[in-house]
Amino acid sequence: MKIWHGKRYWLIGASEGLGLALARQISAAGAEVVLSSRSAATLEKAIAQMPGKASAVALDVADAASVARAADAVGEVDGVVFLAGVYWPMKAQDWNAEQVEAMCDVNFTGCARVVGAVLPAMVARGAGHVVITGSLSGFRGLPGAIGYAASKAGVMALAECLYADLRGSGVTVQLANPGFIRTRLTEKNDFAMPFLMEPEDAAREMFELMQTDHFKRSFPTVFSWLFRLSQFLPDWAYYRLFAPK
Repeated sequence: MKIWHGKRYWLIGASEGLGLALARQISAAGAEVVLSSRSAATLEKAIAQMPGKASAVALDVADAASVARAADAVGEVDGVVFLAGVYWPMKAQDWNAEQVEAMCDVNFTGCARVVGAVLPAMVARGAGHVVITGSLSGFRGLPGAIGYAASKAGVMALAECLYADLRGSGVTVQLANPGFIRTRLTEKNDFAMPFLMEPEDAAREMFELMQTDHFKRSFPTVFSWLFRLSQFLPDWAYYRLFAPK
């Protein structure tokens, strides 16, 4: 069981939804939490919900200078959890350049910016914990997921590269791949969302992963099998089943 007392965790994208629920669990376990998102007002409300020591630092992960300033303000941390993300359901036929670029810049490049801001210090001292939020949608291309699925695939590959390089270094890398979670982002969907999870339930899955030595967890478990098995299907079968015209 991981020891949380005396630890300090920085959670990016933690003012609502999954991030807020996870921050509450980490705080309740005894760690100090630093919460970040773009909205200072929303962060203050989030801080008020923490059962333990907590502070807030506003930042925009799409702005390299903002990330650098925030990292300086936060200082040394034992762990960082990247949960920030934006999403619009979109088909290729309805391409919106601004929204596609925002999904790529926030979901993937934003993650790289944050990791780059904290990882060198962790590597130098031979200790740290990096947790990245992927998605079941990142396992293989999906219809109506231009921008989001691609950005999450990139995040998942980034986590895998980090894990490959940092094993045995003292820096732990973990990847959480959730399915549908009831948030303001999934409210945009006009289709059925199987195995829809509440933020608290998804946070519990993620927190359980963080207490283990395992690299990744995809959940809900039964729903994740569909996506993981899809990687083994030949293209003709996959696109007939998963991406009909």
